[in-house]
Parts: sequence; structure tokens; C-alpha cells
Amino acid sequence: MKKLMTGNEAIARGAWEAGLHVAAAYPGTPSTEILENLAQYKEVYSEWATNEKVALEVAAGASMAGGRALCAMKHVGLNVAADPLFTLAYTGVNGGLVIVTADDPGLFSSQNEQDNRFYASHAKIPMLEPSDSQECLDFAKEAFELSERFDTPLLFRVSTRICHSKTLAETGQRAEVGIKRYAKDPSKYVMAPAHAKRRKAVMTERIAAMKEFSESTPLNRVECGSGKIGIITSGVSYCHAKEVFGDDASYLKLGFTWPLPEKKIREFAASVETLYVIEENEAYIESFVKSLGISCTGREKLPWIDELTPERVYRSFFGEDTQGHGKTDINVPPRPPVLCAGCTHRGFFYELGKYSDVVVTGDIGCYTLGMVPPLSVTDSVVCMGASVSMGAGFFKASNKAGRKEKVFAVIGDSTFFHSGITGLIDAVVNKAPIVVNILDNRITAMTGHQENPGTGRTLMGEETQQIDLRKLCVACGVKEENIRLIDPYDLSATRDAIRDGHDAAEPFVIITTSPCALIKEVAKRRANMKCRVDEDKCVKCKLCLRAGCPAVNCRDGRVYIDRASCNGCTVCMQICPKKAIVREGE
Repeated sequence: MKKLMTGNEAIARGAWEAGLHVAAAYPGTPSTEILENLAQYKEVYSEWATNEKVALEVAAGASMAGGRALCAMKHVGLNVAADPLFTLAYTGVNGGLVIVTADDPGLFSSQNEQDNRFYASHAKIPMLEPSDSQECLDFAKEAFELSERFDTPLLFRVSTRICHSKTLAETGQRAEVGIKRYAKDPSKYVMAPAHAKRRKAVMTERIAAMKEFSESTPLNRVECGSGKIGIITSGVSYCHAKEVFGDDASYLKLGFTWPLPEKKIREFAASVETLYVIEENEAYIESFVKSLGISCTGREKLPWIDELTPERVYRSFFGEDTQGHGKTDINVPPRPPVLCAGCTHRGFFYELGKYSDVVVTGDIGCYTLGMVPPLSVTDSVVCMGASVSMGAGFFKASNKAGRKEKVFAVIGDSTFFHSGITGLIDAVVNKAPIVVNILDNRITAMTGHQENPGTGRTLMGEETQQIDLRKLCVACGVKEENIRLIDPYDLSATRDAIRDGHDAAEPFVIITTSPCALIKEVAKRRANMKCRVDEDKCVKCKLCLRAGCPAVNCRDGRVYIDRASCNGCTVCMQICPKKAIVREGE
């Protein structure tokens, strides 16, 4: 049956059809929907892991036990999982082990634009790159076969356009692949130095076999065109190249991209007069081609920054695009990121912004937007969990300089579970008197409301142990008297907690706990709660605008509140010095 599917849906379907047994991931755009779709298949055990390293280790354990296993993550997540990845390349697998990395060219929801194809060559594991949803489905099935055939984990590399674009894919039935027998074998799975040295020799033999496979597999195919131009490409770049060059060029379309097929590339290059390499981000394929002594054109024409589009490809090779490749006649207005109306984080940032001596080390999540005017409080955002560790380091250097900045580290509940706990322990043990602010909105909000260890439910909908953040902080060594648990919609309580943290001489924790305003049950409960401006009392001081709520606007000098956006959080009402804002619907 043919269905219109996103790449993420197709990957999940293909893995299910391949007989997948266990799947684990940490949510991260553009990969999130893979696990959300896998959770719908009762034959697969699926979980949201605490972080990407844990997800890969869960999948590796399932593979070792003989089950087919998959883990998925966005590109920066593979940095977190790199530690087990490189060693698993030595141990190999029992059941097939597939690692999905979803790269984000164009930085639509990421802090960098790294190209994870280099992880395959670095770890020396095979890599597949699909170009559309049909290939996502087909390649997912092939991935498990190749993983088991070559006794290795396999990297399955996709990108934002592949993950989220929809194309037709023909679905099939599930292959009931039994879980393999597990035989105790320390020489394969216990990577003590002596064992690892022998496994490195096994890896060398595997690489030679994979190189031979790369030359003959139909995953790497030549498409002959009528012109004298040849294009080597992979992934979504193949689609863009085809749209621009059509049948006027020949293509070496690479789907199995590590090891790359040296002989096939040489033969293809010899069959054309002009050779282009079209790929996003880094010159991964181009560098390999040039290392073979083959002249080609790629990065010197293509942009280093942002994702490719047909328009950008055309402009790179032909100049101004007069044919409108990839263009529409719709002018989309700019939509800068902003905390949602009624966001639980807004009041906290508003009160924190009143301090001029505060440095705020931020983290990855909705609260990253504390950097956006008019709140403008965040000083740094690097990676998951870095807020706490960087905050401690900032204090140590600042203290040495005799400066008096007070450091507030801001992190969300899911991110704290992911990688903030170790930073808090470090701050406590090393006596860094920073304020760690855990903004707990009872969900993993930015990636679309996934469960986390603090929600009390699993990905598969089962009730489970809900981790208590306060007790966890005490276990990390924070003194109970140095912890505040507050409702962030209560600006008075928020103000008092921030003051206490600011004045503390020891590590201090503020936990703001209130569910995300966009959670369906919360939105329904507050659907009729609206704030409005009493124009008779309003003196047009516009202090309410300093909270940066998109529901609060100003037109012709008069402040008004958009009823469609407002959900009655009352932050603006508490800010107004003249009590000119009231809430209806209580």
C-alpha cells in the first residue's frame, strides 16, 4: 500500500517492517517523530531515554541480547553518544544495531550545523543516506541486514528536509525476525585493551569487505543523462540536483556513503567531461573525490552556510535563477522566536532581568528565548547541560578577578535530567555559590511535549516513578534550606526566591514548577481565562510590555491584549502598577 509519509514516519515503518524489537531516543528536532511513530507499534518496545548516550547504550544492550535495535537523535545528540559509539564499532553486534542521526543544515532548531557523515569515517562504521521517504523505508530495512551481515553498528544519516518532507512510500508487512541466541563472549564484548586490540584487527577485515560491497551495491547507482556533466551527490542534495540539472546531467547517486566506492567514482568521473559534487554542509564526498586525484567542482561554488535548495543550487552553477526553481509567489512574513503567551518562564525572566550584576548561563530549551528582547537576560547557550557547568566555571574565573557578578544558571526539567545533574554535583563539591534555576514545566516542551523522568509516564503511556527534583537536588548535596520551590506565575514568590538566591553564599537551587501553557489539559482549563486592559485606569506607562508577551500589544499608543492569544496567566496584571489589567473567566 502506498502512503504519503514523512521521512521520520517512513524510517519508523521500515524499522518495524524489518522486525525491530527495541528502540530508544532522546527527543530532538528533526528526529523526534521517529520514536513517536515507533511507539504506535505494539511489537516494538520504545522508550524516551534520559539522554542520547543512554539511548545508544540501551539499544546496544538489546543488540547484544540478540534483538534488532534502533536509537535516534538529532546531530548534536551523537556528540553525547560518541563515547559508546566508537567502542561499539570494535565490539560489533549480535542483533542489528541502527543509529539514526538527523542533521540540521540551516540550523532550524539547533546551535550548530555540524555534518555527522564524518562520524561514520571516524568510527569506521557503514553509513546509509536516503533521499526521500521511500528510501527511508527501504534503507531502514536494509540497514538491519547490513548491520548483521558485517557485524557492526550502522549510521543512518538523514537531514531536516528528509525527516519532515512527505513523499509517497510503499509499505509492506512486518518480518518476524526472532531474537538471536546470546552466547557469553568476553573477547567480543568486554573491551579491555587486549580484547580491543584483537577486535581492531576484526574491524580491519570488516572494512575491506564493506569497501567491496560499496562498489557493487545498488544503493550506489549511476543514472545516465544526455549531457557531458556528471554529478556525484547523496541525500536530499540528489533531489535538488535532479530538479536543477534534470536529464542534462548524469548522476552517481550515493546511498551507501561509508566506505565510499573508489572504483565506481573513478569510472563515473572518466565517463563525463565536467564533474560536480553537490552536497550540503561539509565537503565530505568532494574531499574523498579530490583525494583520488580527480578534478571536480563543489564547495568553491556551493555555499558553506545554510541548507541547499534548488534555487541555491541553480544560482551557484548558473547565476541568477530566472526559472524560479523552488520559488513560490508567497511572501512569508518573518516570525522571530518568542516565548509563547502564558509561558511559565516569562515571569521568572522578567524578575531576574531587574538585576544588573547577574550573569545568566542558559541552556537548550524554550528558555533559550530568555535572550530575546525585551527580556534579554541570557548571556550564553552552548549545549545541553552546559548552563550549570559553565556557570560554575564563570564564577571561579570571576572570583579570581575580584569581580562580584552573581551567576544564575537556567536549565529546564528534561535538560536537567539529560545532563545537568553532574554539573550541579560539580558546583556543590567545588563550592561554586551559583544559583541553579530548574524551570520545570512538567514536559519536554520545545520538541513537542514528550515525557521525561519528571512527568510520571513513559513514551508507551504507562505510569511510572516520577523523579522528584527537590529530592534529587538534595541528593546532589544542595542543602534543603538552599532550595526554593515556587509557582513562576506568582511574581512575588519568584521575586523573593531570586533575591534569596542572589544573596546566598552557597550553591542555591530555585525550582519553578507549573505545567506548560500549551499542554492540552492546561489550555482547556484556561480557555476562558482572559486578561483585558481597563482603558480608564491605564496611564500608558507600557511597563506591561516589558514582559515580552506576544498577547500584549500596543497600537496608536494604547495597550491592548489579544484575546485569541491570551490565556490569563496574569503576569502582565501583576506588573501593572495601576491595576489597569484584570482577568476574566475565573
